Amino acid sequence: MALLDWIVIALFFVALVGIIVWVMRQKQNNAADYFLGGKDATWIAIGASIFASNIGSEHLIGLAGSGASSGMAMAHWEIQGWMILILGWVFVPFYSRSMVYTMPEFLEKRFNPQSRTILATISLISYVLTKVAVTVYAGGLVFQQVFGIDELWGIDFFWIAAVGLVLITALYTVFGGMKSVLYTSVLQTPILLLGSLIILVLGLKELGGWDEMMRICSAVKVNEYGDTMTNLIRSNSDAQYPWLGALVGSAVIGFWYWCTDQFIVQRVLSGKNEREARRGTIFGAYLKLLPVFLFLIPGMIAFALHQQMGDFLPMLPGGGVNSDAAFPTLVAKLLPAGVKGLIVCGILAALMSSLASLFNSSAALFTIDFYQRLRPDTAPGKLVRIGQVATVVIVVLGILWIPVMRSVGDVLYLYLQDVQSVLAPGIAAAFLVGILWKRATAQGGMWALISGLVIGLCRLGAKVYYSNSDVLPGAQNIFKYLFYDVNWLFFCGWMLVFCLLVAVVVSLCTKAPAPEKIRGLVFGTSTPEQRAATRASWDKWDVIHSVIILGITAAFYYYFW
Repeated sequence: MALLDWIVIALFFVALVGIIVWVMRQKQNNAADYFLGGKDATWIAIGASIFASNIGSEHLIGLAGSGASSGMAMAHWEIQGWMILILGWVFVPFYSRSMVYTMPEFLEKRFNPQSRTILATISLISYVLTKVAVTVYAGGLVFQQVFGIDELWGIDFFWIAAVGLVLITALYTVFGGMKSVLYTSVLQTPILLLGSLIILVLGLKELGGWDEMMRICSAVKVNEYGDTMTNLIRSNSDAQYPWLGALVGSAVIGFWYWCTDQFIVQRVLSGKNEREARRGTIFGAYLKLLPVFLFLIPGMIAFALHQQMGDFLPMLPGGGVNSDAAFPTLVAKLLPAGVKGLIVCGILAALMSSLASLFNSSAALFTIDFYQRLRPDTAPGKLVRIGQVATVVIVVLGILWIPVMRSVGDVLYLYLQDVQSVLAPGIAAAFLVGILWKRATAQGGMWALISGLVIGLCRLGAKVYYSNSDVLPGAQNIFKYLFYDVNWLFFCGWMLVFCLLVAVVVSLCTKAPAPEKIRGLVFGTSTPEQRAATRASWDKWDVIHSVIILGITAAFYYYFW
């Protein structure tokens, strides 16, 4: 790192501090101010926050590493960003009318308090033990590789980077709440985009251009069925990414993540009105088209450079190529002074925005879905203080969990990636039947959640057990076949079908909900005034931009078919 790099980083922090000071001077008198930014966010802030919150360690390490190891396979998950349009066009009207702060709170209005408790518990535990821990753990590794420092002041630099990242982010999240998350994202998003674009351009220049990357990667077979690194659609017999499983599994996970997860939806709930919220999702969908080019393809470029040079990527102790080091290696080896500092700012922006969103969403879940329910008469100002304390506690838990993450390393990291695929179906089923079907009952929605949780735990338990046991690979029993042998993507799709069936059967066997309880929360129950307000919130340009996004997605699938 040259002096110019440190100057660039210092300027980034000055700008960040300026925004945070401005945010902290705004009023934070109640839960709406603290957790939803006063519900006056514009479409630019919403879209930037959706994108910046989404881009985290799984992109800097996971997506780039996937590009370097398996090519276009993981692009399904990134290009599914068009599902943000479903959030804007289908779900925003119902969420806005319900006047909720959290997704579990919406399920209580649509179903019952038990559904709220189940979803809030699942979400809070998974945020603290998976998303926060993985982001912090991977952040420490990224900065250790980018800076090339093993120890500083006699302390492992991993700890300095990881804990420093958490503390800096926690400071402005605790005091600034959702407003700080939204408005720092407006600064962080363009820096992240510019920095990643520079890596893409310089990487292609070093390699010899796009055609050279496609030539090298298309010559590498990824399975015995003839598919190469450049194939997005792979044989349905592919062990890891069968095309039908990839399409179905990524759609299920994408729907849950973009349309029902508090981590994302909280940004939309902060919109000043339905129009701003919807346009924020359209802007976010445009931005979400970019990560494939900004992270996955640079991973493929790093692989191609390694093929050319033979020693571009670092090697693992076992002798294999360290694909997860693709993005940090490009930063360390290709960038000139000053530009490297900009990239470090982009990495900081990605990790800090993800962490800030996680802290704020977790605090909202605890404060609104647990504390306020137990103490409904709590003064608005005290709720803000409780939210700040909850954020601090979540930060501490995240730090305490880092040694566990580091002790088991990549093994736990891989297990944690499976969590989304088994969390998504049950939650997605509950929201789908809840919003699309008037006959869905409280018991139907609740049992969809419970069945999804039980099946998910069985799947994760089976993965841990059979991956570490002496059971022979060919040994068969029905439990092992269903919960371990079935491809994870097909399992995710069948799990959604099962949870939907549970919701339908239980709903048909129980008493239908009263019309007044679900008015405005389900299709076909909105009042004429509500429908008129929704229709007035969009125009032809919203439709045109949505069609353009879908067209770009289709073109991407066609090119990389």
